[in-house]
Amino acid sequence: MRIRPFAALSVAALSAVLLAGCASGAPEGSASPSGPPVVDLCEATAPSGAASEAVTVEGAVGEESTATFDLPLKISELQATVIEEGSGDPVEAGQLVRFALTGFNADTGENMGAIGYGETPLLPAQISPDNPIGQILGCATPGTRVVATFPPSDPNAGEVYVFDFLDIVPSAAWGEPQEPVKGMPVVTLDDDGAPTIELPGGDAPTAVELEALKKGDGDTVLSGDTVLVQYTGVKWSDGTVFDSSWEAGAPTSFQTTGVVDGFRQALEGQTVGSQVVVVIPPAFGYGEGEINDADLKGETLVFVVDILGVEHAPAAAQ
Repeated sequence: MRIRPFAALSVAALSAVLLAGCASGAPEGSASPSGPPVVDLCEATAPSGAASEAVTVEGAVGEESTATFDLPLKISELQATVIEEGSGDPVEAGQLVRFALTGFNADTGENMGAIGYGETPLLPAQISPDNPIGQILGCATPGTRVVATFPPSDPNAGEVYVFDFLDIVPSAAWGEPQEPVKGMPVVTLDDDGAPTIELPGGDAPTAVELEALKKGDGDTVLSGDTVLVQYTGVKWSDGTVFDSSWEAGAPTSFQTTGVVDGFRQALEGQTVGSQVVVVIPPAFGYGEGEINDADLKGETLVFVVDILGVEHAPAAAQ
């Protein structure tokens, strides 16, 4: 298995690949082959061992690395060795983390490529004891570098990954507040960042209207990119919430080209860390028609969107 396809994968798909890679190592939610599932990130960390400790890594944290080891490297289980510790507060289960990695073939030493650095960011991943990211990083601090070794699985050779834990990502937009635009919906935030939307009076607009409430300092979202967002949507007709990632309990991800056109316009050209409010007439949403409770036809929609991460489409990353 080469790392090359990872550029086209979401973090969820990448995690699934990593989980398949460690199927013959520690089971889900556990750092050992037996015993009850653990609930603590520190306890969930895969053990350090002879394979992971045999890897020598060169390069600074946050940059693509090189790794050397005796060939072939024999790997019998998932192992993880911290080779550089970060600083700050340890990550906690449920938080979003941003990471990058470089992969190597354990039989040949071939560098299989890197992802998550520079112009190829990965979406932030929610860390837990039950997923591979949690089992590799554990309760590490940002800036930590870990060598993880994955045993072979038919037909793949064993693999060595150098993981860089880049930072903890807030669950709400963190950008610089912007001056409000007169006539746009008014947004207030609770302590967690979840929005409440107050609609202006008057008739609904006939064109898409959008306003940046916060301006982030991250990567710019391009057409076809996959984004990780928090959002709340209300109907202009009565102000009721019809969809919300905040109410669902977790951010969600999708391609900008996989949503209605008005929502796409609210994302493309914005930067990670930004919060946007957008008003979407039916022609740019779910189409014209008689308003009813069964669908969103004929509805003008208002969304508040927090952009937490972006993963560029392969063409955009080149």
